[in-house]
Amino acid sequence: MPTKSEQARADLIGDFVHYLDIERGLAKTTQASYRQDLVEFTAWVNQQHLDSFPEDLASIQAFLATQAQVKAATSQSRMISAMRKFYRYLLREERVKADPMALVDSPKPAKHLPATLNGPEIDALMAAPDVNKPLGMRDRAIFELMYATGLRVSEVVNLRLDQLHLSLNLLEVTGKGDKQRIVPVSPQAVDWVNQYLHDSRPRLIKSGKPSVVFVNFHGHQLTRQGIWKNLKAYIADIGIQKDVTPHTLRHSFATNLLENGADLRVVQELLGHADISTTQIYTHLSNKKIMTVYHQTHPRG
Repeated sequence: MPTKSEQARADLIGDFVHYLDIERGLAKTTQASYRQDLVEFTAWVNQQHLDSFPEDLASIQAFLATQAQVKAATSQSRMISAMRKFYRYLLREERVKADPMALVDSPKPAKHLPATLNGPEIDALMAAPDVNKPLGMRDRAIFELMYATGLRVSEVVNLRLDQLHLSLNLLEVTGKGDKQRIVPVSPQAVDWVNQYLHDSRPRLIKSGKPSVVFVNFHGHQLTRQGIWKNLKAYIADIGIQKDVTPHTLRHSFATNLLENGADLRVVQELLGHADISTTQIYTHLSNKKIMTVYHQTHPRG
């Protein structure tokens, strides 16, 4: 049997969830998540034999410290969000005199470095499509272009014929916010795109004259989901175990440039990043490579 104070705390949580539903209109899944988090918090309060929900920062920090030992940053953040809303509710209902959550910061999410493909993996991916078939030639051209330019998948599917300046080894790209940029293209990628344009694309187009470069089996504009699905199938076929997405080719492009001495500002311009801080994640990848080489080659590394 719960004690009187334990039952009172359980009732408060029920009242709070009802408030979230009726007055705040939060989704049922959010209500359920907050309820579960607060039940967990209440269980800790009960274990401490407290008479009421704590109003001092020290107690709150002690509880959150237990959370940090067993939960990821995202789960901790959700717990803190639930507790913030709950304490604001308690303050409004005059169940507490102070809100200790006002002094609590959310944990910073861990930075997950993006996956990249090494040289042999890139070679295997490029060799995977059957270039004797129109769709295989198209996919090879797409992968070569993405790896050679670092284009976003949205930029690839929206690339128009009039944006190709292949005789100059250049592309005109429309990026985020309709920002235009000029991107150089390697001769190898130019060659594959030209082969696709001359040999495969005309065989895919059933009617009309689509302005986009890459089309699907029906001759219509290829979608981001289409590229993602095709890439996943090739990755599975060649046995690469990494979590590879179209963005992986963009990551690999940027990382390889920096590892080979490219200036960060140049990479920023090529990727179309408005803020260089977005580009700086690739310096972490490059530094990781530097440390690996150092430990492998230095006699006291």
